[in-house]
Amino acid sequence: MIRINKEFLGLIEILREDSVYQNLITEHSFKAGDVILEQNSRVYDVYIVKKGITKCYLTEDTGKDFVQEFFGPGEVFGEVEIFSETYSFCAVEAITEGALFKISHSDFAELLDRNKALNWLMLKSLASKVKYKAIRHSFNQSHNTETNLKRLESQYKNIYSLIPKKDLANYLGVTERNLNRAINSLKEST
Repeated sequence: MIRINKEFLGLIEILREDSVYQNLITEHSFKAGDVILEQNSRVYDVYIVKKGITKCYLTEDTGKDFVQEFFGPGEVFGEVEIFSETYSFCAVEAITEGALFKISHSDFAELLDRNKALNWLMLKSLASKVKYKAIRHSFNQSHNTETNLKRLESQYKNIYSLIPKKDLANYLGVTERNLNRAINSLKEST
């Protein structure tokens, strides 16, 4: 649910310490509620979460949000737009305060050309995102809300203090009312 990529973050931190690359990678802080990337906007940078939690979501034409995933330390966003040369299809918003690294698209392309380790980790990151989404959507589609919640609770003991209920409902593709019923049903059965 909250995606973390320690290996990618570790390499970015090493590159940032290298005098050759340190000016290419800048660090920025964010507060809960900050919109880091707007949906349908031109993306000029690649972002790597250093600390904190962000949500990547798509607002449908109905006005309903669908949370694609939650990004924790080491997760990358903005890279799809560099490779596909498109506007952002999702927005990214901070859930907690934190920090991120930012690299311009041109500098990121240069880093990928010059650093085989970064190139390989980028490919692994993209493959992991595709695999994760396929497994998650399959599970969510074939199980009820209570079962989905049990799975999340087993992975994150403090899920309700980490993620607002509205975002959790949007992540599961249910209404907040449905989510609350499922939470109450789980409480009653324990």
